[in-house]
Amino acid sequence: MTDRTKKIFFACTIIVPILLYCGYYYGMMIKNAPYRFSDFQYLRFEYGMGDSLVNKYNSKTGEYQYRTKSGNIKNFNMKLSKDDLLYLHRKAADLGFWNFPNVEEGDTENGKKRITPHFLIEFVYAKKTKKVLFDEAYNGDPKLKDANVRFIKEIQKVLDDREQKTVK
Repeated sequence: MTDRTKKIFFACTIIVPILLYCGYYYGMMIKNAPYRFSDFQYLRFEYGMGDSLVNKYNSKTGEYQYRTKSGNIKNFNMKLSKDDLLYLHRKAADLGFWNFPNVEEGDTENGKKRITPHFLIEFVYAKKTKKVLFDEAYNGDPKLKDANVRFIKEIQKVLDDREQKTVK
């Protein structure tokens, strides 16, 4: 056998099957991903002090309710665009939202819960739902807390931007 035929034989018996298997394996991983945007149905975001989550947004119905600085509750209908929802979906994936614990609450003081801002983020897909309740007084992993805070700011930024466009 010449060197050329040895290289061709090696490529056909080792390299090509490995590449085919990798393509098949990762193709199936992507196809069966648990949180695909193509399966996305709606986003629910609620927040408020303590257990009263007075500020609410639901992308399925478009209902947006929040308390203004003067204490009044403002209600209106506001739909997020598909691009906004895709941005939030990708941001959730970037920040590792799918791996967050479902409940992230802070410690109690003398057996009583402290009144701190709470946030409920829920992404609903065709077959799965990811729901996270985050307490701003959460004192667990600082990286996890930072990821939560950054994701909440991103959601609020998207909602504020859409509200500015809707009001005009």
